Amino acid sequence: MPLPTTLPQSYPNLLTDIERGEIKIPQFQRKFVWSVPQTARLMDSLIKGYPIGAFIFWQTKERLRVVRSLGGIEFPTPPAGEFVSYVLDGQQRLTSIYACMKGAKIGDDDYSKIFVDLEASAESGEDIVVLDETPSCMKMTELTGGDFKVLNKYDEKYPGKVREYQNNLNNYPFSVIQYKDTDISVATEIFTRINVGGKSLTTFEIMVAKTYDAKREFDLGEKFENLRDELNGVGYKTIPGETVLQAASVILRKDCRRKTILDLSKDEFIDGWDGVIGALKYAIDYFRKEYRIPVSRLLPYNALLVPFTYFFHKNGNQRPDAGTRDMLCDFFWRNALSERYSGAVESNLGQDVKKMEDIYDGKLPSYEEDLHFSPEWILDNGYFSVSRSFVKAILCLYAHFEPQSFDSGAKVTIGNDYLKRANSKNYHHFFPRAYLEKRDSTDWEAHMINHVVNITIVDESLKRGKSGRKNPRFT
Repeated sequence: MPLPTTLPQSYPNLLTDIERGEIKIPQFQRKFVWSVPQTARLMDSLIKGYPIGAFIFWQTKERLRVVRSLGGIEFPTPPAGEFVSYVLDGQQRLTSIYACMKGAKIGDDDYSKIFVDLEASAESGEDIVVLDETPSCMKMTELTGGDFKVLNKYDEKYPGKVREYQNNLNNYPFSVIQYKDTDISVATEIFTRINVGGKSLTTFEIMVAKTYDAKREFDLGEKFENLRDELNGVGYKTIPGETVLQAASVILRKDCRRKTILDLSKDEFIDGWDGVIGALKYAIDYFRKEYRIPVSRLLPYNALLVPFTYFFHKNGNQRPDAGTRDMLCDFFWRNALSERYSGAVESNLGQDVKKMEDIYDGKLPSYEEDLHFSPEWILDNGYFSVSRSFVKAILCLYAHFEPQSFDSGAKVTIGNDYLKRANSKNYHHFFPRAYLEKRDSTDWEAHMINHVVNITIVDESLKRGKSGRKNPRFT
């Protein structure tokens, strides 16, 4: 990896590069959060010549998804083939300086209300840049962008100070550390390491930046939001972006490790997008109709969609024949009940792609382990928790048999909104807690109160009070 270079940069040149669109803030940067007081403090440091830290830029010809405007001010995009400098560190400082210079209004913050107190003394430790306007103040926007007539008006009253402060700004020696033509995965790793919050960028956030293409009108962030809106109509809105990327990667490369995903070229990813999403939708439809899993929160693992998306992409989104359906069913329940994706997800998915190829070829895959579920094993391992994949698999079996309302016999409506909580309106103790607790319970019975075999799926409108302390056989 090439070493960075350190470049001096002046205040006017820095701001000119922003207005030309040569310095961009990538979309994966966190939101601008600095307040007007913080900005005033920063400008005070600049005028006094105090250090404010270096900016770190990534200079590249790649075009990423970027923040297009600041306070309503739109920035141009340089022509294709020209270098752009993306800000990896210094976004808050750089945005503050520009907002102050332009007197921008961002949200409820008005950066035009920052002033220079011409009577303040830096030697006495006083703030030169202030927020309260007094007769001895001039607006910061006048200092940075005022004409000679405006500047002379103040300079006549405070000889030399206006010119001194303006010169301090114009000649401030900004330090820019620049990485040039570095791979995006390295650039985002640099961003992660210097990010004060320490929160790493997700693979999805990086791919949103990397695959953005204005000419082809492709914006992964927007595409995914549109997909979520569409899936919301069929109960699968909780499928994460990471699952979509894994599905794309196994289709394009038969592997979905993070490095493999990040190695996908922009054109390769965009070219394959429609085919991937078509197969993903078919896989979701198959889960809903074949296995009768009505909502995505019931899935033991979102990753289960990845091998099925691969299969249907390979199969041309055609309905499989009876023998293939049996093998797919066997594959689904083996993975759901065995907690296969509780660890080493990426490598297991890579292996499962090969199993899907066997199924496509009409061959029964070989599985590493057989499933052995005895009643004793289920009793020992079925403590109810909505975060456990095994419990979700059992709930999927319940949903498959389309539970009916205790009151009316109508089909129970299951919704995503409640299933993430153990006290969901869709979950109900078959033998009521109060009924079991009033008995002279053994340790076994106490354990069974919150066991998946004592949980049933009910309609959210069921009045829980009806069962009370009664034996359910008589309610």
